[in-house]
Amino acid sequence: MWQEFKKFAIKGNIFDMAVGIIIGAAFAPIVGSFVNDVLMPPIGMLFNVDFANWFSVLQQGDPLGPYATLEAAKAAGAVTINWGVFINAVINFLIVAFAVFMLVKGAANLKKKEEEAPAAPPKPSEDVLLLREIRDALKK
Repeated sequence: MWQEFKKFAIKGNIFDMAVGIIIGAAFAPIVGSFVNDVLMPPIGMLFNVDFANWFSVLQQGDPLGPYATLEAAKAAGAVTINWGVFINAVINFLIVAFAVFMLVKGAANLKKKEEEAPAAPPKPSEDVLLLREIRDALKK
């Protein structure tokens, strides 16, 4: 079993997967920042809402609510359902899924172009080259 694992690892599958995971982990904060800091403020301004502060209080904290922001509710120790944060997470997911879709689509198009490209004609054999030299010499 160890030998099979070594063959699998040497093929590059593990390394490719590790690179993908590392790049994905590095990509997540970028998408999170894009959604929270670039995309959501204009959407919130357009609809006059802040998704990050959409929450429902299940149990009041001390002091009692209403709470203006999610941070105020958390500071008071209130138990909340943070459905605005969930909406942000869904938007994050959709952006990441679209980026991955475009990446896979681009890779598939590149692979398709490689397959469609005509192969170079095979190099003539030594016999054919020799016969061509003889032909050319006879023409002279």
